[in-house]
Amino acid sequence: MKRKIFELYEPTSLTDFLDFKKENPEETFVYVLQHPPRNVNILQASDYGYLVICLQQYSQAVISIAPFIRKMKKCLGQMTNKDYILGLGDPAIIGISTAIASDVTNGQFKFLKWDRQEMCYYPLEVDIYQKGI
Repeated sequence: MKRKIFELYEPTSLTDFLDFKKENPEETFVYVLQHPPRNVNILQASDYGYLVICLQQYSQAVISIAPFIRKMKKCLGQMTNKDYILGLGDPAIIGISTAIASDVTNGQFKFLKWDRQEMCYYPLEVDIYQKGI
């Protein structure tokens, strides 16, 4: 379990994250699209990599989404095909962010899916263009 959590919406966290990623190129990261509500524990996802929380809990994609897209491109711009997405929150944010991740990783990325019965995350490997991960 990875203990360090990066909250990219905090002023210095993006710089700290980029420095950490540069110093630790072999590490994997779980990009949590929105900060979870207090009653949702996502620490089990850190078994797959360091948690990188992109947006605050109540963020929403509104009428003008261009600023949101720029922000998410900055957050997901360092993503590789060995990293994971954990989709929480606004479905529009999840959809647009997944499209951005696909663009950054040439269609190859991983998603964490929560199984309510087993009470654990399962990794899903996505290969949009069917080129093989």
